Amino acid sequence: MISFTAAMASDMSKNSELTQRIDDIFGAVYNNPDEPGAAVLIMQGGDTLYSRCFGLADMETREPVTLETNFCIASVSKQFSAVALLQLAEQGAVSLDDPLSRFFPEFQAPFFRDITLHHIMSHTSGIPDARPRDDRNFVLYSNDVTSVQYMRMLDHLNFQPGTQYEYINPTFQLIYQIVERVTGTPFETYMQEHVFDKAGMMTCRYYEPDRSIAHMAHGYVRDDKGVWQEYDYGEESFFGTKADGALYCSVNDFVRWERALRDNRVWTASSKRLAYQPWIQIPADAEYGYQPYTGYGYGFFVQDIPGRPTHVYHLGDNGGFTIYAGKIPERDLIFLFFSTRPDIDRLRMVNQVYQILEQ
Repeated sequence: MISFTAAMASDMSKNSELTQRIDDIFGAVYNNPDEPGAAVLIMQGGDTLYSRCFGLADMETREPVTLETNFCIASVSKQFSAVALLQLAEQGAVSLDDPLSRFFPEFQAPFFRDITLHHIMSHTSGIPDARPRDDRNFVLYSNDVTSVQYMRMLDHLNFQPGTQYEYINPTFQLIYQIVERVTGTPFETYMQEHVFDKAGMMTCRYYEPDRSIAHMAHGYVRDDKGVWQEYDYGEESFFGTKADGALYCSVNDFVRWERALRDNRVWTASSKRLAYQPWIQIPADAEYGYQPYTGYGYGFFVQDIPGRPTHVYHLGDNGGFTIYAGKIPERDLIFLFFSTRPDIDRLRMVNQVYQILEQ
């Protein structure tokens, strides 16, 4: 028989208090089970500190959010593409110092000889997001190849490569074609065999209009009358591009991904150090991604607040989806917050939770 000690009672009380305090943060927003919802999971090592699901994944079928719900993780997808390039660099198939002109001889401007794989993965390329917006069908349905065609005739940069941070999606979309041109393998096949399968991921899939995804969530926004409307593929701009944002993943599958990153099953320790290195600091006037003491690595935001452990994370925003996938590697702590609605102050909520966890 196991005796119930005072120490065990104290631990149970602390866990109950922790759960209640975090519940108060998320429950204040996700307080209606008939509205779009969220999945939240916090783990440290093998222990679950907090796990809770709220609301609906699909308002038409009334399927609730669970830890097996597949959300569009939007820009969190970028880290998977970055890992693919780092794998190819480990094999000697590419160098992070390779210029884009090696892979895209059709890009005519001479400055593509100065823009490297390092630059496109760290959002320091200087390439502007000049995708045309006048064709609504193009905006809604373009793919990773058609979306970057404007670069063929691009005649200017926003700044000298490597000197500034500017978060744009098209540079990560280039990885789709780089992987295919280097390996001779379709991007989706390469990612499945060399990234998802290696990580032991079970249901992670790129969105394709003619392919179903099990337990797929939809994103939602309120219209002018306050009614929730579906807002994802066919409603949101550039939703279907894969290398920068069209990956669907469940919270449970993302935990497998985090374990694979931690245990170096999809990359080497050297590649991990490169990815988690803040190559450029994010200025306060940045349009996307600013937090104090935060830089950008290769597919990851890296926050180094003095006196606190490093936070490695990424944000995802696409259609109605609002995603946070973060961790504190030093403490083996994972914090996942996947939402099907955007009308939230995500970073405020996340930072409140971190404050609770650090007490």
